[in-house]
Amino acid sequence: MEPADRLPPFIELAGASVPHKIIDIGARHISGEPVYAPLLRGGEATIVGFEPDEAAVEELNARKNPGDVYLPHAVGDGGRHTLHICAARDMTSLLKPNPAAMELFHGFPVWSEVVATQEIDTVRLDDVAETEGATFLELDVQGAELMILQNAVERLRRASVLHIEVEFLPLYEGQPLFSEIELFLRSQGYVLHRFTPLMSRVLKPLMLGNNVFAGMSQIVWSDAIFVRDFMRLDLLADDELIGVAQIAHDCYRSADLALRLLTEHDRRSGRNLARAYMFGLRHRAPREAAE
Repeated sequence: MEPADRLPPFIELAGASVPHKIIDIGARHISGEPVYAPLLRGGEATIVGFEPDEAAVEELNARKNPGDVYLPHAVGDGGRHTLHICAARDMTSLLKPNPAAMELFHGFPVWSEVVATQEIDTVRLDDVAETEGATFLELDVQGAELMILQNAVERLRRASVLHIEVEFLPLYEGQPLFSEIELFLRSQGYVLHRFTPLMSRVLKPLMLGNNVFAGMSQIVWSDAIFVRDFMRLDLLADDELIGVAQIAHDCYRSADLALRLLTEHDRRSGRNLARAYMFGLRHRAPREAAE
């Protein structure tokens, strides 16, 4: 599959777009640009980012775009928690690493070693005024996903697309896994759209090519994409139909979902966004994207 940036932007194909407010929890992206970067290039998206590391927040605010805001808060249930700071910064979590799971894989015991702990206060998303009206939520919080979502019910009512790192093995003690997150989000009107990608690691003692990052058969984690239930499009407003279609196209190359949403929008409004979008896919996109 070609990357999403090989397709023309949604607005060029459909001739429509809506503004987006993005909540990014774990806003310090260690490598690469965020998945929502195509929305930012369109100029109609703003970010509300969260990072408990104040130095990281200062850096993010120093290079932010107009309208963006980065807050030095840990997001959770509004209570006080212990932050477990790991040797590999991207494994730091409100939960304690689970040695029984970490020992299964090469490298994980070293990366997950707790080098310090810190007592921190957390905030609930529903209590942070800046997050009101958000349409897109990205979570990369190493085990605290369900806690955050359960304390963001009001924000979930307005959001349309969720991009959440999930685990299939309990890398942290007491960690809710993908199945529990999916059940909760289903109760909030979301369905799983796709994984991007499914990540595996080689179980010890086997090692492939002396590469601790090699994958094989055991799925460990993934980024799961949830969208508002497209079997109940009657629950989505016209602007939400366009918004989800735009995210599906620009961020995930999900042309089938985008077209379905635009078709419903046109049925209500009498416009021809779906026809324009399909024409653009056939005549301006790489052949495999339009088929």
